[in-house]
Amino acid sequence: MLRSKTFLKKTRAGGVVKIVREHYLRDDIGCGAPACSACGGAQAGPALELQPRDQASSLCPWPHYLLPDTNVLLHQIISAWKPGTWASVASRLRPPGSLETYIEQEQGENANDRNDRAIRVAAKWYNEHLKRVAAGSQLQVILITNDRKNKEKAVQEGIPAFTCEEYVKSLTANPELVDRLACLSDEMNEIESGKIIFSEHLPLSKLQQGIKSGSYLQGTFRASRENYLEATVWIHGDKEEEKEILIQGLKHLNRAVHEDIVAVELLPRSQWVAPSSVVLDDEGQNEDDVEKDEERELLLKTAVSEKMLRPTGRVVGIIKRNWRPYCGMLSKSDIKESRRHLFTPADKRIPRIRIETRQASALEGRRIIVAIDGWPRNSRYPNGHFVKNLGDVGEKETETEVLLLEHDVPHQPFSQAVLSFLPRMPWSITEEDMKNREDLRHLCVCSVDPPGCTDIDDALHCRELSNGNLEVGVHIADVSHFIRPGNALDQESARRGTTVYLCEKRIDMVPELLSSNLCSLRSNVDRLAFSCIWEMNHNAEILKTRFTKSVINSKASLTYAEAQMRIDSAAMNDDITTSLRGLNQLAKILKKGRIEKGALTLSSPEIRFHMDSETHDPIDLQTKELRETNSMVEEFMLLANISVAKKIHEEFSEHALLRKHPAPPPSNYDVLVKAAKSKNLQIKTDTAKSLADSLDQAESPDFPYLNTLLRILATRCMMQAVYFCSGMDSDFHHYGLASPIYTHFTSPIRRYADIIVHRLLAVAIGADSTYPELTDKHKLSDICKNLNFRHKMAQYAQRASVAFHTQLFFKSKGIVSEEAYILFVRKNAIVVLIPKYGLEGTVFFEEKDKPKPRLAYDDEIPSLRIEGTVFHVFDKVKVKITLDSSNLQHQKIRMALVEPQIPGINIPPNVPDKDLNGPGGKKRKLDK
Repeated sequence: MLRSKTFLKKTRAGGVVKIVREHYLRDDIGCGAPACSACGGAQAGPALELQPRDQASSLCPWPHYLLPDTNVLLHQIISAWKPGTWASVASRLRPPGSLETYIEQEQGENANDRNDRAIRVAAKWYNEHLKRVAAGSQLQVILITNDRKNKEKAVQEGIPAFTCEEYVKSLTANPELVDRLACLSDEMNEIESGKIIFSEHLPLSKLQQGIKSGSYLQGTFRASRENYLEATVWIHGDKEEEKEILIQGLKHLNRAVHEDIVAVELLPRSQWVAPSSVVLDDEGQNEDDVEKDEERELLLKTAVSEKMLRPTGRVVGIIKRNWRPYCGMLSKSDIKESRRHLFTPADKRIPRIRIETRQASALEGRRIIVAIDGWPRNSRYPNGHFVKNLGDVGEKETETEVLLLEHDVPHQPFSQAVLSFLPRMPWSITEEDMKNREDLRHLCVCSVDPPGCTDIDDALHCRELSNGNLEVGVHIADVSHFIRPGNALDQESARRGTTVYLCEKRIDMVPELLSSNLCSLRSNVDRLAFSCIWEMNHNAEILKTRFTKSVINSKASLTYAEAQMRIDSAAMNDDITTSLRGLNQLAKILKKGRIEKGALTLSSPEIRFHMDSETHDPIDLQTKELRETNSMVEEFMLLANISVAKKIHEEFSEHALLRKHPAPPPSNYDVLVKAAKSKNLQIKTDTAKSLADSLDQAESPDFPYLNTLLRILATRCMMQAVYFCSGMDSDFHHYGLASPIYTHFTSPIRRYADIIVHRLLAVAIGADSTYPELTDKHKLSDICKNLNFRHKMAQYAQRASVAFHTQLFFKSKGIVSEEAYILFVRKNAIVVLIPKYGLEGTVFFEEKDKPKPRLAYDDEIPSLRIEGTVFHVFDKVKVKITLDSSNLQHQKIRMALVEPQIPGINIPPNVPDKDLNGPGGKKRKLDK
């Protein structure tokens, strides 16, 4: 049935146009009940049970269906799901445009009231309809609404109606469901007789006016990992001087949560402060006692030089909450029989959350998920509710699930919709596949990868041409052949963005059939590839470059060690070895040339675990050994990425997906320059070239590890490299590689960015056709934003996995004493690096319930004086390493000073600290 509305509208030019809006109402929508004679065969399939299971409700003892109103359903979904994911659900919750239940908006009726009325009409229709379907039964539809007026009107109209809380509490067989109820509002959940702690958030209309006038600034709130009383707000906009606003103190933080979009008011310059060098954990004091917080805030305010002050502000309102479900543990209340407890999130940037639960004893010692519902002004912590029990703390499966959830890594099995787009097995290359493709199976191609690698992205070859020049090829898995634009497989790969490598498992971006089989360039099988082939002279100068889709047959899958052994062995002169030697010689020349242009050679400690084959527990831990062959592969991957970047930008100046590395602001280098100066070395940072040169020259014959430490510190000064669309940016430069243009082409099995680059390159050489999204710079820019987020989260998840396995290793190893070097000095601690394990940790000098030593911190040198002993950056110390299990929530590696000897500070190297492992062990403030 068609209904239409007609109205007149005046245009800007003064004319009048007639607008006709048509509304189609269906008369073929079934009620969803099976075998419903009234609906006939109209319904595609039953959605309701004829006799629903008895819910054992004290309010509704008869069989019933539930019809929640939109606000109830969305409120419960929002409270437990990530922001944005509920939007697709919302579109499916609207009352159907059915002939029987359609209503038009009345004059003076707002959209919400019309929606409530439509739901009541639907409930009433269902009750009348079901009487006919199930004659003689008491089957009813019950409306669930938290809107008082909606409930009153429903009751007046003869519709059974209850609030969500009333109904859930009536379920006598499932009392635990009460825990999962989302709180209604901040005001309704204020702590009884609690005093006001925070200032009121300004309404959105005032915030928008203030942002427009410049009174307030809008940005993303980022809580500190090291100090719960400090945060920064990254301002949205182009004003470089207002890029970052510092927020200090509980009241100035004003109930903002990490990643919220907030409005901040800049404080007068006289109230600006410097970032604190104090490490502060929230020690879980009484949830409403803010006096301790105020005392601790005094520690943040120390005399500093004018140049160290940063623009400082306070949060005046929340523009958008970006809450998500949080993993962590319950901190059970000391009050017997109490239902109110504090939840401590695993992420230290998230505040504790106050929840009510009857299951506290059962949830103690387990990882759980909790959602925030609101944060009243008179509560020290936000309110929330229990969502899910993940399992026992410390169990590998549970901890892996936590780190994947906390870093938002999509890790569910691939759906059938996704898998349906995979090729059918057995698969082989067809004549159709060979169109626009070159047969390179005769070439002596081989791959070089870490041990155990099954997702082989790249392979190489080098051979001498008849003219005396060299032909070098980089052959990359042609993943874009199997993943076509827009289908479910492509959408899922785009969502995941990257493969995530944990210590003992891999979360694939694409299904295993592709990642470890059809796309993996394994030896002695035909594989589809995308090849970048250069003609070079013996000085590694590129004479010609060409790109082609190809078929290859790798002659060997080598590890770095195996490839190195071939190169070094005088007895081996076969084609594979000759090819590797040629590649290695060229790679050395290419690397030398890059470094001369100002490319940085930085360092970061990487560790490798040796796992027990049965238990999969780490039994050995060591730093990764890098060989010439690592560098050889890296050089040709870099060269391929640069060559492809130039090509796709030539063809698609506005739509190329590129990767850039911004130059760090000068202030980032302060810590590096000061650290070098403390060892009488000068580091110049005005250009990447001067930084590279001064790092090369910063050596000490008496301290060979010093140069590595400086490069590790230099790495910490760098900005994050990011993907971007060429049409949305003007700065393409890659600072670290000293390259004017760069992209990612060489790892399409594990990076979605490379798949897009493959598609662009294929169109550029006429090997494939384009599609609309590929040449839409706004859509490409959105893809880049997701990729940047996914890559950052994958990096953090990887680090978290290393941290957890390091804990397992030291748990079995017991007490260990090792030499370490100081990387940073803090006001109350030193951060050290243990080269043997590539392990970093913090040694604290102020501990709860122990006499405080005399500490004097100097930020200019930088140095920390403790009871007459002075510590500088890069000083050698000896530390004791133990696993601190006193706090189950944050078990961590604890480091204590063994040498140099300081009275009252040192702990004997082989004596366990009773406070750590005893039954009455107290929580220690330790952070990495």
